[in-house]
Amino acid sequence: MRAFRKSQSAVFLDRDGTINREVHYLSRPEQLELLPGASEGLRSLHEAGYLLVVVTNQSAVGRGLLNRDRLDEIHRCLSGMLDAEGVKIAAWYDCPHRPDDGCSCRKPAIGLFERGRRELGISLDHAWMVGDRLSDLQAGRAIGARTILVATGYGRREYRLPQRHEYTDYYAESLIDVAQIITEFPILRS
Repeated sequence: MRAFRKSQSAVFLDRDGTINREVHYLSRPEQLELLPGASEGLRSLHEAGYLLVVVTNQSAVGRGLLNRDRLDEIHRCLSGMLDAEGVKIAAWYDCPHRPDDGCSCRKPAIGLFERGRRELGISLDHAWMVGDRLSDLQAGRAIGARTILVATGYGRREYRLPQRHEYTDYYAESLIDVAQIITEFPILRS
């Protein structure tokens, strides 16, 4: 694995519909199912030296459909599933607020990304954002990251929206394709 200096290169990833199968208001660990190619793609990125950081909107907490302990349990379970496949997630950042709460952390706001920059020493100018919704990519664009819309989850539907051109640098069928795009991108990572 490639060692990095203080400023780390990272791939920010949405959770639902990107890593695991989309479930409307996922609220139990037993609902988790990795998407095809997710562990292979994430393992390739991890082995290439990227920090993998999950940034996820979880309004189910703010709506009272899920409590913090259960959300943490879901993240531990998903982390365990990925660990078993050789994938290490550096951090799990979530926004528990409802869309109308006006917080600074709900994507497309950038609070979760700023937290990763502060806590992990991530270089946002060398970061990537991968998600299945344009709001994921809007957040990525706001921090200056390169963005990839993945076809899983809501991605195919979002790709048909005309505003995708404003936020999408690349479109990929799965996280395997995402890993290929990122690892072959011609930039010297810090």
